Amino acid sequence: LTNASSGRMGASMAQAALDLGHDVVVVSGPVEIVYPETVEVVSVVSTQDMFNACIDLFPKCDGAIGVAAPCDYRPLVVSPTKLAKTGAPLQLDLFETRDIIAHLGASKRDDQWVVGFALETHDERFRALAKLEEKSCDLIVLNRPDAMDSPTNQVELLDASGQCIARAEGSKAEVARELLAQIQQRLIQGNVT
Repeated sequence: LTNASSGRMGASMAQAALDLGHDVVVVSGPVEIVYPETVEVVSVVSTQDMFNACIDLFPKCDGAIGVAAPCDYRPLVVSPTKLAKTGAPLQLDLFETRDIIAHLGASKRDDQWVVGFALETHDERFRALAKLEEKSCDLIVLNRPDAMDSPTNQVELLDASGQCIARAEGSKAEVARELLAQIQQRLIQGNVT
């Protein structure tokens, strides 16, 4: 229903933001990663919980970076009990969850910014740029499935004009430092809050 997320990239982005002097709030689903001590962590379980927490927190923030991999679909009906085998096929009715980054992008003030992540498997750049536009992101990070549950990553940072403004490769900490340097330069412009 979505790609797996270890939380490593999110923890690395949080640390890179801290290193630049920012206050950081992380909204995290259940992962085994340990976030930096000075980060405020809001723990959630479901995609709806994450949506609610982000909507509540975003008005108090300068920007948002959507690193998490929340579920894209959820079941229409959740059974309160175990479903017993019947020998017949089982049909699951699923519907799309609310898109957190799209909602933040649509609701951002003029002094706020949003950076999304797009994990793509085909037509990568085209699909990432479509997401950037649809979700009203200021920048989008294109990464690939080999980043999942890996200590390393290889990404491209794209701007609204479709230009690749940076490429980063290496440990997730190294990639996060490069991404945060670009975000700092292009979106925050030295205003550390």
